[in-house]
Amino acid sequence: MTEIRHDPTAPTRAQWMASGTAIDAHRHDDHQIVHAGRGVLAVTTSEGSWVAPATRAIWVPAGTVHAHRAYGAVDLHLVGLPVTDNPLGLRSPTVLAVGPLLRELIVHYTRTEDDRSPERARLRAVLLDQLRASRRQPLYLPTPTAPVLRALCDILRADPGDSRTLAELGREVGASDRTLSRLFRSDLGMTFPQWRTQLRLHHALVLLAGGTPVTSVAHRCGWSSASSFIDVFRRTFGHTPGSHPTD
Repeated sequence: MTEIRHDPTAPTRAQWMASGTAIDAHRHDDHQIVHAGRGVLAVTTSEGSWVAPATRAIWVPAGTVHAHRAYGAVDLHLVGLPVTDNPLGLRSPTVLAVGPLLRELIVHYTRTEDDRSPERARLRAVLLDQLRASRRQPLYLPTPTAPVLRALCDILRADPGDSRTLAELGREVGASDRTLSRLFRSDLGMTFPQWRTQLRLHHALVLLAGGTPVTSVAHRCGWSSASSFIDVFRRTFGHTPGSHPTD
């Protein structure tokens, strides 16, 4: 069994991660904000995965065993906060919206010296205020525990563009669509269409980070047209898949 690294203090720093590189599973005694100023970053736990582009950040609560993976060259910004600083009262990893001001605060805070000056304390206070105002984003792909559901989800993870209905997939894994529908709600807390949309959006972010054209991403992720993909992407992330909101 792989030993989980324990780093008591969550670091505050900025670093580059090459595409495809990873930070193995570890945990901190502090909370941590994880933000990719460029590229796409995935945070994975035993319960699921969270993927965030540059307009989002991921809140990782203290004690959470998690791993990071970069898709595209990632400009990574990490902000460590003591357990007493939890402005949203979050107890599980959560994707948060990052507006222009919060983004600049995170970037500046992680690129300046970690000192105890009054200026840095004021910067940190404003950063926490902006976090309190951040909207939570439903960009979470939970991992199933029920074996039959795990088998079905593995099929779709291997090919997010698979457009078969729940009944058709159920015949392959040996379960009725009624049973599977119930399991999606009880085991994953969402419906089958919701889970599949989350999977497709996660996969789309990874493909876009690798430079795949928008039309090809739409096709490979199961959307009927590029326009329908662009519409869902814009409503979810606030910008079109071909734009670069941090430029």
